Amino acid sequence: MISKNAEIGENARIGKNVQIGNFVTIENDVIIGDDCWIGNNVNILDGSRIGNNCQIYPGAVLAGDPQDLKFKGEYTTLEIGDNNIIRESVTISKGTISKQKTIIGNDNMLMANVHIGHDCLIGNHCVIGFSVGMAGEVIVGDWANISGLTGAHQFSMIGDHCMISGLSKVGKDVPPYVIAAREPLSYEGINVVGLRRRGFDDDKINEIKEIYRIPFLEKRNTSLALELIEREFEQTSERDTILHFIEKSTRGIIKGHNEY
Repeated sequence: MISKNAEIGENARIGKNVQIGNFVTIENDVIIGDDCWIGNNVNILDGSRIGNNCQIYPGAVLAGDPQDLKFKGEYTTLEIGDNNIIRESVTISKGTISKQKTIIGNDNMLMANVHIGHDCLIGNHCVIGFSVGMAGEVIVGDWANISGLTGAHQFSMIGDHCMISGLSKVGKDVPPYVIAAREPLSYEGINVVGLRRRGFDDDKINEIKEIYRIPFLEKRNTSLALELIEREFEQTSERDTILHFIEKSTRGIIKGHNEY
């Protein structure tokens, strides 16, 4: 059902079984997949690419121009995957010349008033809490849980299976599998509950704990920690995920809370 009060561009491509509420604006250069629900007063702007079975709640604005002075009107997009829930008044900017696109993966929940800046890359199965704000070019891995009123600095990275406490300031990169909390944001241990829900067994969780003992409890500097992890632990997917994340971090990773 499409409301007669909706304004839809003549070139917009709308999938099957899409419900569109009152006073929705969908511009010309928009693609929306099948089985989506779009609530009242949503604005879906040029460059939006939305997958199947998404729910977009009232007041959301998708593919707005980047809030970045280097944006000069170049053609960029916002790509949103399948099965996403985008709650009230969420704003997601499209890309800039930097990466040309902002990407939201599959099966995510973005709670009310979330802002996702230009050129961000959000993985799959993430929960992003109320009024979380992300500056441009933030990268978030799969299964991340970012609690409400958290702010993420431009270019920061948040690893797979992380949990970040509410009211946090993400200024350093948060490596995979950890809980991050306190001020300044610090390593508080492994996200054991989340990992068990994802099917990690005790042996795998203990492996991750032992790997993180080196940088966070033994307080090794980054280069030495990487060397020791690679030497002392056999190659596994989890070990290599941690090594790769730390190696590519440009802002540096968070510290243990007793290191400040």
